[in-house]
Amino acid sequence: MNLATESGLPAQKMKKIWAIGGGKGGVGKSLVSANVAICLALMGNKVVAVDLDLGGANLHTCLGLPIPSVTLSDYVSKRVTNFEDLLVPTPISNLRIISGAQDEIGMANLKHMHKNQIIRKLHDLDADYILFDLGAGTAFNTIDFFISADKGILVVLPEPTSIENTYRFIKSVFYRRLKMIEGISEIEPLIEEAMSAKIASGSTTSPADLVKRISDINPEVGLRIKDELSHFRPNLIINQVRSQADIDIGYSIQSICRKYFGIEMTFPGYLDYDASVWQSVRKRKPLLIEYPNSKLVNNFDRIVNRLIES
Repeated sequence: MNLATESGLPAQKMKKIWAIGGGKGGVGKSLVSANVAICLALMGNKVVAVDLDLGGANLHTCLGLPIPSVTLSDYVSKRVTNFEDLLVPTPISNLRIISGAQDEIGMANLKHMHKNQIIRKLHDLDADYILFDLGAGTAFNTIDFFISADKGILVVLPEPTSIENTYRFIKSVFYRRLKMIEGISEIEPLIEEAMSAKIASGSTTSPADLVKRISDINPEVGLRIKDELSHFRPNLIINQVRSQADIDIGYSIQSICRKYFGIEMTFPGYLDYDASVWQSVRKRKPLLIEYPNSKLVNNFDRIVNRLIES
């Protein structure tokens, strides 16, 4: 029963938090974060885009902004005490940004206390959608920001190094989630054994096999792990697509994740290769605003609608 509706009051929108990450740098995470945020804002949603690439923040550039005068490093260092003072308006109505650290030594290695504090503050922001633009790689801070979101989105290039690092990222999130489950100390050696196994090596210690073995040893713990992992349904976006073979990589990654990790991955769409991307970055203008006739407009529209529906 919805009490707001029953009483005649408008129902309150449920806030949604999406994290955009990837296994390596240069795959287009900030491009995707910026333009997904623009799409959501143009739909009439209140959106906050947060640059959590603490070692190399550049989301503001993709949104056509100069370097913001206040950043997350100001909050961590207590130069700014009110978290909402970090919010900076953008040229797009309904869209605000919180910039990552700028030239702040040590911010990339955020302390556990500061990380948890930032996560709490981000979840409390007044917005319909909050988007995390994450740094590359598998540092604990990056993984924990990814896990804290309602929806995780991975950006991949159709090239071997990007694909390999994407599997590594998924594997790191998988095990980080396992390690966060209480009361699993007795099966930690099994977790470490499976963690060291290589993908497609033919090993019998794949993550999917690990869950089966744990269930045999301790059915109660097995159920807790299955419940936790049932919520892990990452979304995949293939960037810079030039051929059908590039698109098919998305379906291949889906299949391997199902077989090896035992998880269901969603493939909401792909982004065509388009020269307007680097042109918009060079001009420091938002892609979808500067090039409204680009085929990427339809790409992003399809992806965002599928993400909302899922």
